[in-house]
Amino acid sequence: MTAAAWQVYKFGGSSLADAQCFRRVRDLIVRSTSGEKLAVVVSAMGGMTDGLIQLAASAERGSFSPEEQLVALADRYEAAAGALLDPTPRQQVLAAWHADCADIKDLLQAVHLLGSAPQRTNDIIAGYGEIWSSRLLAAVLTQDAPERQVSWVDARDIVIVSQNRLGPSVRWQASEERLAQADNIHRCDIAVVTGFIASDEEGLQTTLGRNGSDHSAAIFAALLQAQALTIWTDVPGVLSGDPRRIPEAQVIAQLSYNEAMELAYFGAKVIHPQTMGPAVRKDIPIYIKSTFAPDAPGTCVSTDAGSEEQIKGITSISDVAVVNVEGAGMIGVPGTAHRIFRALREAEISVTLISQASSEHSVCFVVGRDVAMHARDVVVAAFDSEMRRGQIHNVSVQDDCSIVAVVGDRMSGTPGVAGQFLHTLGQAGINIIALAQGSSERNISVVVPSADATRAIRAVHGSFYLSAKTLSIGIVGPGNVGGELIAQIRHEAGRLAEQFNLDLRVRALKTSRKMLLGAPRIEADDWRAALDQSDETPDLAAFIDHVDADHLPHAVIIDCTASDAIADQYPTWLARGIHIITPNKRAFSGDPERYALMKQNAKIGGSRYFYETTVGAALPIVQTLQDLRETGDRVRSVQGIFSGTLAYLFNVYDGEVAFSSIVRQAAEAGYTEPDPRDDLSGMDVARKLVILARELDYDVTLDDVALESLVPPELEDVSIAEFLDGMSRVDDAMQARLVAAREQGRVLRYLGEITETGTLHVRLTEVANDSAFAGLALTDNMVRISSDRYSNNPLVIQGPGAGPEVTAAGVFADLLRLSSQLGNRR
Repeated sequence: MTAAAWQVYKFGGSSLADAQCFRRVRDLIVRSTSGEKLAVVVSAMGGMTDGLIQLAASAERGSFSPEEQLVALADRYEAAAGALLDPTPRQQVLAAWHADCADIKDLLQAVHLLGSAPQRTNDIIAGYGEIWSSRLLAAVLTQDAPERQVSWVDARDIVIVSQNRLGPSVRWQASEERLAQADNIHRCDIAVVTGFIASDEEGLQTTLGRNGSDHSAAIFAALLQAQALTIWTDVPGVLSGDPRRIPEAQVIAQLSYNEAMELAYFGAKVIHPQTMGPAVRKDIPIYIKSTFAPDAPGTCVSTDAGSEEQIKGITSISDVAVVNVEGAGMIGVPGTAHRIFRALREAEISVTLISQASSEHSVCFVVGRDVAMHARDVVVAAFDSEMRRGQIHNVSVQDDCSIVAVVGDRMSGTPGVAGQFLHTLGQAGINIIALAQGSSERNISVVVPSADATRAIRAVHGSFYLSAKTLSIGIVGPGNVGGELIAQIRHEAGRLAEQFNLDLRVRALKTSRKMLLGAPRIEADDWRAALDQSDETPDLAAFIDHVDADHLPHAVIIDCTASDAIADQYPTWLARGIHIITPNKRAFSGDPERYALMKQNAKIGGSRYFYETTVGAALPIVQTLQDLRETGDRVRSVQGIFSGTLAYLFNVYDGEVAFSSIVRQAAEAGYTEPDPRDDLSGMDVARKLVILARELDYDVTLDDVALESLVPPELEDVSIAEFLDGMSRVDDAMQARLVAAREQGRVLRYLGEITETGTLHVRLTEVANDSAFAGLALTDNMVRISSDRYSNNPLVIQGPGAGPEVTAAGVFADLLRLSSQLGNRR
């Protein structure tokens, strides 16, 4: 009969923090496959090892009160045992614990008398935490899972190690012989094993150092030739970045051993490379899972990562410094690097990263910040004669740096990864001090100022790990148009994510009085109520900083206001790399210097701006002009009805009802702006005409528009009520113009026109009855474009040119157009 296969579980201190955690661990163990044998390696209860080490340190310092100092540890352990065990097993566990405490007190007394704690004594004291937690867990399983045969296993009886400069080294043959003799393991279903502790070749207790329980688990997995090793911890797996610094960090489903080692070296929260060694030797897959979310898939570390991602993770090391050695005398001289690093080795200074110019003029290396000046002095001493002769010019230290590294097996041989990495840092405004890439191409590392480290890893993570089409969106002025836009985005979000990997995140809303911020997005279904109840100060700078988050690859501001003050911010936002979409006409028809600065700063920031809805809501007027010109056509003239309100007034006006009465009726029906003069002045049409003229490269302003206003001068500054009452004074003149037009077979229409010579007109015009402008629906806009290609039969664009739904749809279309142009960059 084939022996049952072994699985190895390891539980860390956070998984065994209290009685509730022990129960959770018990349930995980009990539900494991009954046909498999399970070795459970445990750490001490969270904080217990530190407490024991502190006891020894206090005794060494002379502040010796073992009874008082043990009481906190006793309270935790006794509380857990009391909550978990029935009286008889509890009494047995606590009796063993009190016996251990008596031994600890004797050891502490010896340390106190000697005034020194030998390493072996520290090892013995520190190792009790694992003994206690494993005994308690074994007792709980024996009591609560009587159908399973449970054994408590003291790792000191099996694992033999020798200590050397590189740490503990397992004596595999001796350990295998000990395992073969350990009947308590072979006859059980579940072996609960002490982590962290082992025996040396003399049979005395030692430890495996920090992360020692993980190492113990890997050792037992190798000794037992286990099918798998599962590390149960308080995180859902290995993350693509530090979640405290990268809110968008994601669990990495699969890692190769090499990738995991690289990430661990550069500070990622993953098992230590030494820990993995025994499992790697036996090709045992390692699973990293959360005790608190056991059904989540976690991370699998194995020989082959088995996935297509080029970059698996982004990590960093802080508190480092760069030491730079420069000198013309180094060029072509063999052994210079050897002398530098031999001197550092002799001084026992560890080097984290090395970078050398191909000219051999300079060598820089990275060390811990706390030893940087000592490293500098060591190198200066080693090259004393060369420095006095001027062959070595300078040995300098750049302090307060961090290393940012990207890791992934599939970077090897893939063009463009390093370029994207460096381009992303450049776009984020990060200065690179040094760069290193191993020949395996599994790791690319850069040194950056510590102040920029978080921004750097967020930008890089967004570039590589998020969808290139993740947009952080802020909406200024979420009124009728903005509100309709939010509804349209939410309605289409699922389809866009599924079909196009497009992640549109509305993360900030702002009015003049209120502001609402959300992370990762504004989730509230009733966002209007959430905005109204928000206590956020409506600070535009804070709003922009939230939208332009370092950890997201793209930021876009959608301005649904008509504010000139908001338009004034466009150049600054564009220079910062923030994209802009807007129906606000002010920026594109106002100050020509601001307009020119927008174009200039968009190039500086690598940003884009879209403003289709400034002219015809959802009608593709601006885009059509751009397409015509980019394909080589020459636009000769543009003529059109650009105001739905004025189109309505002159479609309805037939002379039977006075013009002033039609204006009043339209205002009461909501067909005009709240102040009808905003429509009747023709200024809105003039702004649209200037926008189109500038699109055709005419250098014009509003002052260049020949504008016919339908508002009598004497009514420009009166109240709205007085204006409506006073409009009757234009009725006779308007009636006369209508009659004159009819006599010539024409109708009145309010048109804007850009002539072939660049002249701009906005005026009430007589058009033929068979003209396309004469047969419009009530509020439609119509634009007629004459060009070299469309000369005999001009291009006509017609449809609704106003209203919240169509304007929001136009803004949404611009947003989709922007997303289609974005790639993996900030």
